Amino acid sequence: MNIKQIAKDTAKMLSSYLTYQALRTVLAQLGETNPPLAFWLQNFSADKVQDGEAYLEQLFKEKPDLALRIMVVREHIADEVTDFLPEMVRTSIKQTNMEHRRQHLERMTQLEVQTASPEPESEHQATSDPNSESS
Repeated sequence: MNIKQIAKDTAKMLSSYLTYQALRTVLAQLGETNPPLAFWLQNFSADKVQDGEAYLEQLFKEKPDLALRIMVVREHIADEVTDFLPEMVRTSIKQTNMEHRRQHLERMTQLEVQTASPEPESEHQATSDPNSESS
């Protein structure tokens, strides 16, 4: 396991996600102040934000002012989020792992109970036999 490579890949994915969030913020702002530009940006951005850096490079070629605006918003979001992120990620993973383990244990226990305690045939027949002398 290459921890440094995992960290680089995670940082790239997070950067792209923050680019997407910045785009959403800018689109909301433009929707109120300049709807035609918001429409253009929405159409330009469709299916291009998977790689945030490549997206920004393409946007710089078309509308540098929008690329700069998205970068500023992305940086602001990153500054706000990164303080809380490490602990939130750790806590979330621990909680969801525990929940997955609990559900798995419940399923295993239910299967064991169902397979370990089938109702014996002789008891079932004795209680349902109309000729039995339980009267």
